[in-house]
Amino acid sequence: MKSLRRLSRAALLGQAPRRDGLPDAMEHVAKVHRAHHPGADLGALRRAYVLAESSHRGQMRKSGDPYITHPLAVTLLLAQLGAETTTLTASLLHDTVEDTDVTLEQVREEFGDEVGYLVDGVTKLEKVDYGAAAEPETFRKMLVATGNDVRVMSIKLADRLHNMRTLGVMRPEKQVRIAKVTRDVLIPLAERLGVQALKSELEDLTFAILHPEEHKLARELIAEHTKEPDPLTGVATSVRRLLREADIAAQVLIRPRHTVSVHRLRLKRGELGPCDFGRLLILVEEDADCYAVLGELHTCFTPLVAEFKDFIASPKFNLYRSLHTAFADEHGRVAEVLVRTREMHRIAEAGVIALGDPHRAAAPAPGAAAGTAALTGDGEDEDGAAAEPGGPGWLSRLLEWQSYATDTETFWAELRDELSQDGEITVYCASPTAAPASGGGALPLPAGATCVDAAYAQYGSVAHRCIGVRVNGRLTALSTVLEDGDAVQLFMEPAVGAVPSGPSPEWLEHARTPAARIAIRQWLAAHPPAPEPAHPSPPAPADDDADVREECPGAESATGSVDAPLTGESAPEGSSHGAAEGAASVVADDPRAVVRLAGCCTPVPPDSVTGFAVRGGTVTVHRDSCQSVARMTSTGRRPVPVRWQQGASGCRVTLRAEALGRTHLLADLTEIIAAQGATVVSAEVEPPREQRVLHTYTLQLPDAAGLPALMRAMRGVPGVYDVTRAARPVPAR
Repeated sequence: MKSLRRLSRAALLGQAPRRDGLPDAMEHVAKVHRAHHPGADLGALRRAYVLAESSHRGQMRKSGDPYITHPLAVTLLLAQLGAETTTLTASLLHDTVEDTDVTLEQVREEFGDEVGYLVDGVTKLEKVDYGAAAEPETFRKMLVATGNDVRVMSIKLADRLHNMRTLGVMRPEKQVRIAKVTRDVLIPLAERLGVQALKSELEDLTFAILHPEEHKLARELIAEHTKEPDPLTGVATSVRRLLREADIAAQVLIRPRHTVSVHRLRLKRGELGPCDFGRLLILVEEDADCYAVLGELHTCFTPLVAEFKDFIASPKFNLYRSLHTAFADEHGRVAEVLVRTREMHRIAEAGVIALGDPHRAAAPAPGAAAGTAALTGDGEDEDGAAAEPGGPGWLSRLLEWQSYATDTETFWAELRDELSQDGEITVYCASPTAAPASGGGALPLPAGATCVDAAYAQYGSVAHRCIGVRVNGRLTALSTVLEDGDAVQLFMEPAVGAVPSGPSPEWLEHARTPAARIAIRQWLAAHPPAPEPAHPSPPAPADDDADVREECPGAESATGSVDAPLTGESAPEGSSHGAAEGAASVVADDPRAVVRLAGCCTPVPPDSVTGFAVRGGTVTVHRDSCQSVARMTSTGRRPVPVRWQQGASGCRVTLRAEALGRTHLLADLTEIIAAQGATVVSAEVEPPREQRVLHTYTLQLPDAAGLPALMRAMRGVPGVYDVTRAARPVPAR
C-alpha cells in the first residue's frame, strides 16, 4: 500500500522525467521490472505511461485518486509477479480505449499488434449496445481472447484485484455484486492459471464482503495468535540446524496462512492449534535437494505419513511441483511443510505470468514437468488438492462449448458451473476398432465426468450417435463416472440415416460438462419424443404348455408336438420310480408320445440331452448342462433317456442377442438371420436399459450344423456384442 500511495503522490505532483527518461511515477515499476528482467527495454513503458497519463488526465476514481493510479497499480502488480514488458505496456493502456478518446487503431499503430490485441481483449463491451448482457459477453470476449494469449486474463486478474482493494467506496449492494462475480469467475480463473499470489488476496477481499462475520472471526483468531510467540519459529530453527548439519543449502521460511485459509482449516479441524496458522516453506536449488530435505525430516522427526504428497514426481495438471509433508518434533509440535526449488516457487506464485510470452515459449518453462505445455501454470490450494490446468484442458473445453451457447444466460450459467469444478482427470480414448484396453489419445475432463462427457469431448455433436462404451475393456453404462487414467472405447451408431437415434433425456442427468449438456439440450429440443404406442397384453399360454412350466419353472415349450428329431427311449427295466416311471414306460411304448424341447435351454443336435416326464405323458428334453437337469435330479426325478433321431433335418433354437441400442438394429438382425436360411418363429425385444437392449429370437433352422455360422453372423452386426443360446435361470424351490 505504501508503494501505491507513492504512485498517487507522483501522479499529483507532476511528471518530471528522470535521467533515464522515465517519469517519477514509473520509478518503482521500472525498478521491480528490471529485477526480473535486467535487460528490459523501458522505452515502450515510458511511451505507454505518457499516453495513458495524458488521456486519463482530469479523470478521478471514486476514491478521490487520479485515475492514472489505477493502471499504474495494475502494472506494478504484474511487474512484481515477473510479467514481461509487453504485458506491462498493455496494462498501462488497458483502460484507454474503454474510458478515453484513444482508439484501438492508435494503440496498434504506436505499440504494435501484440499490445493492441491485449488491450482489446480486456476492453469491456458497451452497456448501450449489450444492456444486461454486457458483463457476461465481456467475459466471453476475454476468454476467447485468452485462448490465443493468456496474458489477456493476467491483466484482467490484476485489474480486478486493484479494484477489489478499493471497493469500499462503492455502495454495499454493488460491492456484493462485484464480489460474487469475483468469487464465481475470477478466483477460479486465477486458480486455473496458477496465479496464487492474486488468487489468495482476491479470496480474502471477497470473503470480507460476502461473509463479514466469518471473516471477522478468522481475523480475531489470527490476531490472538500473533499476541504469543509463534511456535513454528522454534521448529524452523531446528530444521535450519538439521539441514545445515546435513550440508544441504536451504532457506527455511514461515509461510502464514491467509484469512480464508485459516477459516477453511477451522471448519476442517475445529479448534486450531498454535502451529496451524502457518506452514514451513523450504526452498532449495535442485530437484534432488527436495528429496534430500525430505529424507532428513522423515529421519529426524516423526512424519505424518497420511500428509505426504509428491507433486514433483507426479506434477499437478497446472505445473504445480512441490513436496508436501508434515511431522511432529520432539516437543510434540506438528508442522506442515512445503519443499520446492526456487523455480518451482516462482511458478507456484505467479503461474502463467511467470512463463512470459506464450508465443515465444514453445517449450516447458524451467522446472516444468516434461511434456507439459508451457501455457499452463499453477495455483496451490490449502491441502494440496490438484487444481485445474491453465492450458489446453479446461480452456479448450470452455472455448469449444461457449461457441454453442448462443444465448447469454446459458453461457453465464454454464461458465459458473464449469469453473466450480475443482479438479481434472485425463482419460485415454481408443478408436472403436482398437483393442479394448489399448488406450489412445489423452482426453482431459473435469473430475466427476462420465462416459457421456467423454463422448461429447471426443466427438462433439457426433456423440449423438453414441450407443455404448467400454471402460478398461469392460462394457459399462454411459452414466459411469470416469477415473483418472481410464481407457475409454466409445461405440457409435453407424450413420445409416440422416438422423441418428440420438441421446435420451436421461443423458442430461449424467452430463457434467457444459459441452455435453448444451449439445444434448439442443438435440432434444430439435427432436421432441414421439408418443409411445399402446402395447397389447401378451396372449395367455396354451393349456398344454402349463404342465411343462409347472414341472420346469423358467422353461418354455417349443410349441406343439415336435417336428424335431427327438425320440424317447425306454427306461431300463427295474428303474421304476412312482408316477414318473409309469409316465416314462408309456413314452417308450407309445410312438405317438409328445416330446418337447425345453425353452430354458433349447437343445439342438448334436447337444447331449436328457428327458424328464411331466404330467400328461409329455417328455421335456433339456441339454445335459441345463440347470433344470441338476435341479430335478437332485429332487429324485428319474431321467428318461432320449436321443436324436438319425437322418432328421431341421431344428428349432432360441438365441439371445445382447446389443447396444440403435435404430435399425432389429431390421439388420432379422436380415442376417434370413440370409443364413433361418426362419424367425418368434422375437422379443426388451426395453433398452442405459442404451443396452436384449433381443430373444426363436428360430427354425434347416440344419443344426448351420447354428455356429448363424451365431457368428449375428455377432457381426454393428452394435451386437454377444449372441448366446437361451438359458433362463431356474428359480429354487
